[in-house]
Amino acid sequence: MITQADFAYLRDFLHAHSGVVVSDRREYLLAARLLPLARREGLDGLSALVSALRREPHGVVGRDVVDAMTTGETSFFRDRTPFDDFRDRVLPELIAARSSTRTLRIWSAACSTGQEPYSLALMFRDMGRKLDGWTIEILATDLVARSLEYAKRGIYSQFEVQRGLPILHLLKYFTRAGEDWQIVPEIRRMVRFDQGNLLRDFSKLGTFDVVLCRNVMIYFDPLTKADVMQRLARVVRPDGALLLGGAETTIGLTQAFAQHPASRSFFRPTTKIEAPRLRLVHG
Repeated sequence: MITQADFAYLRDFLHAHSGVVVSDRREYLLAARLLPLARREGLDGLSALVSALRREPHGVVGRDVVDAMTTGETSFFRDRTPFDDFRDRVLPELIAARSSTRTLRIWSAACSTGQEPYSLALMFRDMGRKLDGWTIEILATDLVARSLEYAKRGIYSQFEVQRGLPILHLLKYFTRAGEDWQIVPEIRRMVRFDQGNLLRDFSKLGTFDVVLCRNVMIYFDPLTKADVMQRLARVVRPDGALLLGGAETTIGLTQAFAQHPASRSFFRPTTKIEAPRLRLVHG
C-alpha cells in the first residue's frame, strides 16, 4: 500500500522531472514499478523509498525512480510508414535544399534503447552512392541513462531484432554476440548518443533538418506538450520536418507546426512561435 501523501509526492516528482503524468487511478503502476527498486535499495517498502527520495531528490534514488517509471517501448523501423515517407518524400526535398553544404542533421529525441536512430542509420547506409560526400549527423538522446548504455552497446536479443528489422539488414549489418546480435561498428559510429531531458533547455543542441520525437509526449499533460512543441519549433530548420508518434498531434496544442506538404506523417515549422509556457526544469 502507498499513502496518499507519498503518492502525491511521487506523482509531482515524476511530473516535474520527466513530464510523465500519473493519474490517481494508477497507484498500482507506481507500486508495480517502484517496489522492486525499493527492494534493490534495501528499503522497507514504498514509504521508505519516498523518504530516501525526499532527502536526496537529485541523487541516485531520484534518477532510479524516473528510470523505473519511464516507458521505453521501441522497435526497429517502428510503424514502417513514417520511415518510408522520410526516405521517399521528405528526404529528397532536403537533399536538394542542402546540395551546397551536403550536410544533414537528424535528432532522435527520446530514443530509448536506440532502435530508432539505428533504423535511420541503416536507411542512410542503404542509400549508398546517393549520399557520397555527404555528412549525416544522427544525434540520439534519452532521459534514461540505462537505456543509453544499452543503445551504445548495440546488442539486441533475437526477439528485438525480429520486431521490424528486415532479414537482409540483420544478415548484412549485425554479427552474432552469443545468443544475441550486435550492430556492426560502421553503423554504431553513425549515431551519437547523449543524455537529454525534453523538459530542459535543448537549444544548445543547435538546429536540425529533421527531429523525431515519437511516442513520448503521449505521457505529458497538454501544457507540457505545448511547451515542448514550441521549443522544438525553434530547433527545426524552417524547411525541416518534425515526426511525432502515430497517436500524437499538434492540433489544439500549438500553431508552431503545420502539416508537411510532402507527408501526413510529418510537420513543418510555421512562423507562429509563442514564448515558452513553462518554467524549465534545471539541474
